[in-house]
Amino acid sequence: MKSKTRRWRLAMLTAVLGAAAAAASSCISLPSSHRSDIPQGVPPGAGAPVPYIKINTPGRTADQLNAWARPIANATGIGVTALEAYGNAAEIQRQQHPECGIAWTTLAGIAGTESKHGRHDGAKVKRNGDTSPPIRGPELDGTDGNMRMVDQKKPTRKDGSPNYVRAEGPFQFLPETWQRFGVDANGDGVADPDNIDDAALSAARYLCVSAGGDMTTAEGWMKALLVYNYSRAYAVRVSERANAYSVNRRY
Repeated sequence: MKSKTRRWRLAMLTAVLGAAAAAASSCISLPSSHRSDIPQGVPPGAGAPVPYIKINTPGRTADQLNAWARPIANATGIGVTALEAYGNAAEIQRQQHPECGIAWTTLAGIAGTESKHGRHDGAKVKRNGDTSPPIRGPELDGTDGNMRMVDQKKPTRKDGSPNYVRAEGPFQFLPETWQRFGVDANGDGVADPDNIDDAALSAARYLCVSAGGDMTTAEGWMKALLVYNYSRAYAVRVSERANAYSVNRRY
């Protein structure tokens, strides 16, 4: 998710879940700073429909979406491989959990906000979905508005100082959240937060669980985003990006 200047945390601790649900039950009206031809509000527009793909075939199923992704990439500036990953995740969820209704535009809005679609600080997305070099958030050491999270696997460095957790990958997962929700989506047999296919599907699973299985309503969508990052300003940024992408606009 983010600190005051760049909140990099992806998941909040369990203690905020009740507050997130309460916030989601209120009237939702998100302002937009974009042109009048771009939709506003939540849930964001679903964008170009993702075509049916065979999700149980070996290898990278997202490759089936290349023809779908290319014109959207040209219009929005999102990388083709990243778009394939978002579409793949949304289509897998549609086939396996149609009640959730998550759209690829929401995943694109999150990844664009978190890591510039895997291109933060000069990183590149390879054709298999791997981001290189790996994207890491700042240490969660309790400064600059961050939570303080010591790495329980390696709590201290060689010099005896605390070893703090850092969010990982294009969707900025916290390690403990990844352990629960991380899945392999590019067919290499490894669930890797630095792979945009894996991260997109894992984020979709997490969002759908957070929303109670329904992201087609304003309440459900906002509930999921507030659990993902307990910040209304963050939800506004994601929704604005997603709405722009839904009509093939750059953000």
